Amino acid sequence: MGQRSGAEHRDLSAIAPELSRSLLDWWEVHGRKDPALKPWMFTKDGRWPEPHEHLNVLECWIAEVMLQQTQLKVVLPYWQRWMEVFPTVDALAAASLEQVRLQWQGLGYYSRARRLHAAAQRLAQGPWPRDLDSWMGLPGIGRTTAGSILSSGFNAPLAILDGNVKRVLARLHAHPRPPAREQVLFWQWSEALLDPARPRD
Repeated sequence: MGQRSGAEHRDLSAIAPELSRSLLDWWEVHGRKDPALKPWMFTKDGRWPEPHEHLNVLECWIAEVMLQQTQLKVVLPYWQRWMEVFPTVDALAAASLEQVRLQWQGLGYYSRARRLHAAAQRLAQGPWPRDLDSWMGLPGIGRTTAGSILSSGFNAPLAILDGNVKRVLARLHAHPRPPAREQVLFWQWSEALLDPARPRD
């Protein structure tokens, strides 16, 4: 892919719909749609959810936090054990920090476990939040994690910008500079490519 001018790099409006369709077409063929790999992304009867269907938000939240800085193949057995021990937010909130740390042991970045515990104690007080700002107000939740939870759980039209998304966007645009230096631009690209009817996909 050749280099593009700065103006072409920044204007996605003309090509965004085509790129979005291409990405969804790729996902239909190659996407991770095996319930054994990402059980939190499927209905309890093993189906990929329809756009109107909601998933278990607790399961999505725990998975997204575990997936911060950690590969899926490492996370999966930890997630399965965690959900057996803490099947509800009340169970997690009522546990001691030591019990939480014990289930997290081996995953690294231990501050994530502490923040999950603190967030659970707040979530146990009331209804699950349905907006980005409320999720970002919880310990350990940034914009990408909040967007992932809401788009996965509720099919909400919210973009994300994790390392994988940055790499795909950089390659699509043959971008010459590191994404970390141009976060605003990369967020604009991610939002432009999001299909509002199929954000979960």
